[in-house]
Amino acid sequence: MKKNIIAMNASIMIGLGSILAAPSVYAESISDLEKQKESIQEKRSGVESNISETEKKIDSLQDKQMTAEDQIAAIEAKIEESAKKIDAKNAEITQTKKEIEALKEEIKVLKERIAKRNEVLKERALSFQETGGDVNYLEVLFGSSSFGDLVDRVGAVATIAEADRDILKQHELDKKDLEEKQKAVETKLASLEVAKAELLEIQKQQKQQKQEKDALVKKLKQQTEKHEHEKMGLEEEKANLAAQERAIKSAISLEHQRLAELEAARKKAAAEAKKRAEQEAAQAAAQAASQASQATETKKQSTSSGYSAKSNSSSSSSPASSNVSQAPAVSSGTFTRPSAGYVSSTMGERWNKQHAGIDIAASGTVPVVAAADGVVSRSYFSSTYGNVVFVTHSISGQQWTTVYAHLSSRQVGEGAVVAKGQQVGIMGNTGHSYGQHLHFELHKGSWNYSKSNAVNPLNYIPN
Repeated sequence: MKKNIIAMNASIMIGLGSILAAPSVYAESISDLEKQKESIQEKRSGVESNISETEKKIDSLQDKQMTAEDQIAAIEAKIEESAKKIDAKNAEITQTKKEIEALKEEIKVLKERIAKRNEVLKERALSFQETGGDVNYLEVLFGSSSFGDLVDRVGAVATIAEADRDILKQHELDKKDLEEKQKAVETKLASLEVAKAELLEIQKQQKQQKQEKDALVKKLKQQTEKHEHEKMGLEEEKANLAAQERAIKSAISLEHQRLAELEAARKKAAAEAKKRAEQEAAQAAAQAASQASQATETKKQSTSSGYSAKSNSSSSSSPASSNVSQAPAVSSGTFTRPSAGYVSSTMGERWNKQHAGIDIAASGTVPVVAAADGVVSRSYFSSTYGNVVFVTHSISGQQWTTVYAHLSSRQVGEGAVVAKGQQVGIMGNTGHSYGQHLHFELHKGSWNYSKSNAVNPLNYIPN
C-alpha cells in the first residue's frame, strides 16, 4: 500500500513537472511567432519597395510611350505633307506630259514643214548642179529684152537668192527650236520624275519610322501591362503579408491567453493533486490501523470492492457511432487531407505555367477543411482564386501557409482560429476555374506572388 501511495505521488509529481515545464515550451513558441512576425514585416517592407520600383518603371514606360506617340503624330504630319508634295509633283508631271503631247503635234507639223523645205532645197540643189550654179542667173539676165526687163530680172534673181537664204536660215532655226523644245520638256520631265522619286523615298523612310515607332509603342504597352500585372501581384502579396502579420499577432495574443489559462489550470491541478494526495494518505493510514483487528472483514470488503471495481470497469458504455460525413477523416500526421475527392491535377508544369498546388475534384456538396491548426490570414474573393481562404500555421517553430481556392462559399473570416479538420468552406468553381474542384497549395513559409515557398502537398497529406 505504501508502495502504491509512493508511486501515485511520483506520478503526480511527474505530471506537475510536465505542467511546470510547459510554459518554457510555449514561451519558445511565442518567441518563434515573434520572429515570424518580424520576418513578415521585413518581407512587407521588401514588397513595398518592389511596388515602388515597379511604379517608377510604369511611369518611365508611360513617359516613353507618350514621347513615342508624339513622335508618331509628327511623323504622320510629315507623311501627309509628303503625300501633298507627291500629289503636286504628279500634277506637274501630268501637265508636262500634256505639254509633251502638244509639242509632239508641233513637232509633227514642223517636221512636215522641214520635209517640204528639204524637197525644195533638193530641187534647187539639183537644178544648180545641172546648170552649173550661177549660169542660171546669167542666162536669166542675158535673156532680158530691155533695160527695164534687165532690172526686173536682176530684182527677181536677188529675191530668189534671198528666199533660198531665208529658207535655209528658217530651216536651221526650226531644227534648233525643235531640239531645244524637246530637250527642255525631257529635262523638265526627268527633273519631275527625280523629285517624285525623292519624295517617294522620303515618304517610304517616314512610313518605316512610323512602323518602328508603332512597334515601340506596342512593346512599351506590353511592358507596361506586364509591370502593372506584377504590381497587382505585389499588392496582393502585400495584402497577404499584412493579413499574415495580423494572424501572427492574433496567434501571439491567443498564445498569451492560453498560457494564462494554462497557468491557472496548472495551479488548480496542483491544488487538486495535493488535496487528493492528503486524502489518499489519510485513508491509507486509517486502513492500516484497522487492518489487524478487522482482517477478515477487510478481506471480505476487499474482495467485494475488487469485484465491484471490475464490474464497474467492464460496464463502461461504448460511444455512439456517428454517421459518415463527406469530409475526410482527420489524420494523425502534421497535415490532414483538406477534402474528399480524387487528385485531378498535380503540382508542376501545366499549360506553360507552374501549377503551384494540387487540384482535388469531386461532385456534389463537398466540405473543405483546414489541413492543420492555424489562424485565417485572408478570406476574400480573388479574380483568379475565386473564393479563397489563406490559413497561417505555426508548427514546431516553422511557419506554414495553406491556400484553399475556387470555393463556392467561405465559412470563416480573417482572424478566425481554426482547428485541424474544421470546415472552412465548400468546394466550388469560382475564379479562373474549369469545373468544380479544390485548388490546394501548401507553402513552407509565407505565401508570395512568385510562390517560391510552395511545396508539393502530396508529400505531406494522406493519399
